[in-house]
Amino acid sequence: MAQVPATPKMRRFSLLTAARLFGPELLLKNSDLQASERAALALRAAKPAKAPENPVSVFLIPLVGPHHVGDWAAVCARLDATLRSFVAQTNPNWRVLICGQASPDLPDDPRITFVPFTTPVEGNDKWLKLRQLADTIPTLGIPQGYAMSFDADDLAHPSLVQEMHDRRSAGGYLMTQGYVYDVGNNRIALAQPASPAQPLCKPFWKLCGSCAALAFDLTHNPEAEIARIAESTQHEHRMFPYLAQLAGRPLMPLSGPKALYLLNHGENFGARRGRVSFKQRFAERFQITDAATLTQIRQDFALD
Repeated sequence: MAQVPATPKMRRFSLLTAARLFGPELLLKNSDLQASERAALALRAAKPAKAPENPVSVFLIPLVGPHHVGDWAAVCARLDATLRSFVAQTNPNWRVLICGQASPDLPDDPRITFVPFTTPVEGNDKWLKLRQLADTIPTLGIPQGYAMSFDADDLAHPSLVQEMHDRRSAGGYLMTQGYVYDVGNNRIALAQPASPAQPLCKPFWKLCGSCAALAFDLTHNPEAEIARIAESTQHEHRMFPYLAQLAGRPLMPLSGPKALYLLNHGENFGARRGRVSFKQRFAERFQITDAATLTQIRQDFALD
């Protein structure tokens, strides 16, 4: 199954402008919309964004099947590190849903749930797993919170959930800053928006899929809420900010690097598609060299 193509940038601009000027109802009569755009506009029409009360963050992890990898034990070890980064959160109000064909040994924590994936798929099944994960959210009994797709080999900063819940953004959050860890070359780089001093730098959300937390409220029109999450995750992560704006729920940047993206470890999803080399060059160009900073990063993300 293929990833849904991104909407061209000029069309994104025109749809956002039309939504602001004319409202979502008129645009929803347009038959030439992507399913994700239709879901975003439907949510915009349903109700204004409202900060969640007593939120719970739900992390959606699509896990590759053993038949698609060369070293299943290594995949399980990296997933375990990812899950340990959630167990280490300073705020305990989170849940993790993992969808895959085979369940590895998981930490003994009731907040972690494995969702079996049994649908026959030709080729890449990541997108169907993400859809199934979104559809599972209503079964958790969580009325309001944040939903975040998270790769099975990335790591969360221990204060990630705490910051999201303290600030209670009505739309959700975007990782503008984050760390890129080239495991094979032992380099850690900081991804952040470009600046005059670093005009070639990139924000984290353009490099890594573990980058956006979408606010949800299942107490009113839950079908529209879940459709928005499900359809958004069918695209590459560069579509997340646009779709959030189209839904009338813009994403707020987090205060600093709250995730670490591991690449060049042998089983990256991107590597299986031949798309990692430019990220390795990014890690080399923007490598962090300060010893104290590197020590703190390794401590925060339990890299040693």
